[in-house]
Amino acid sequence: MTESDRSVLWEFAESGHSDAVDQLVELAAERGDMVELRRLADLGHSDAVDQLVELAAEPGDMVELRRLADLGHSDAVDQLMELMEE
Repeated sequence: MTESDRSVLWEFAESGHSDAVDQLVELAAERGDMVELRRLADLGHSDAVDQLVELAAEPGDMVELRRLADLGHSDAVDQLMELMEE
């Protein structure tokens, strides 16, 4: 996907098209692009939060998991607790 294609998807996403949001989340997750996932999560897209938690949990990124937990995301809290038990 080109940068131009992503820009078009962002335009649709920002206009409220959920399919565009879903595609952006999927593409960002595939690339491991936590910056783009944070941006989507900050806009209120829970699928982006789920992907952030998953990506942060893999390498044990406690800083990102704490940030998400502090924002009230229970899955991040669960992941933090699991990592602390290890």
